[in-house]
Amino acid sequence: MPKLRYKRVLLKLSGEALAGDQKFGINPPTLDVIGKEIVEVHKLGLEMVLVIGGGNIFRGMSESAKGMDRASADYMGMLATVLNALAVQDALEKLGVETRVLSAIAMREVCEPYIRRRAIRHLEHGRVVICAAGTGNPYFTTDTAAALRANELKCEAILKATKVSGVYDKDPMKHADAVMFKTIPFMETLERRLKVMDSTAISLAMDNNLPIVVFNLFTPGNIKRVAQGEDIGTTVTGG
Repeated sequence: MPKLRYKRVLLKLSGEALAGDQKFGINPPTLDVIGKEIVEVHKLGLEMVLVIGGGNIFRGMSESAKGMDRASADYMGMLATVLNALAVQDALEKLGVETRVLSAIAMREVCEPYIRRRAIRHLEHGRVVICAAGTGNPYFTTDTAAALRANELKCEAILKATKVSGVYDKDPMKHADAVMFKTIPFMETLERRLKVMDSTAISLAMDNNLPIVVFNLFTPGNIKRVAQGEDIGTTVTGG
C-alpha cells in the first residue's frame, strides 16, 4: 500500500466545483469524477471529512449585498450545502464507500445532526463524513466551518481544492505574471489579503497550527498526490 502523509484530513470543496462547466447546479459527470478521486484515496486508508460550499445553488453573501437580510441569506446558503452534501453522498455510495451526512441544522429525515463524538466514531469505522450546513450560524462561511470541523475532528490538515494550482501573489486568472508560493505563513496570507480562505478560517487554523494545502482539484490524481505528500500546490503553515 502506498504510504500516506496523513491519517485524517478535511477536504474542502467549493459548491462551484460540482457545477463543472455549468454556471449553476450539479453536473453529474463532474460529480462522478470527483467521487472517484475521493474513493481512490479513501481506499488507501485515509480518514476523510468533507465540507462542501453551496455557491453553485445559492450564495448568501451575494444575495445579502442585493438587499436580502444577511442572516436569512446565510441560512439559505446553509441549506444549499445540504443539497450538495446529499449529492456527494449518493455519488460516493454508488462507488461502494459508506458515508454519513452530518448537518449543523437538524433535519432528521435526510441526515444526522452534527455531534462531534458521533462524527469521530464514523471516521474510525471507515466512513466518509460529510459536514453540511456550515456552523449552523449566519455570518460564518463554509471556509470557517471547514476550519472549525477540522480542529474539532482532529484532522491533520485542511486540503483546499480549488480551480487554480495554489496560492498566488495576485489573481492568476487576470495576471499572466502571477507567482505561486510553495509555502506561505498564515500571517502573510492575512497581511496580504490573499484569498486562500476567509480571515476567520485562516486565524482559526493559525491558532491551532493546522496546515492548509491549496491545490488544483481538476488535475486528475491531485487529491491522492497531496495525501501521499507530493510537493504540489501551496502549503499555508505557521512557519
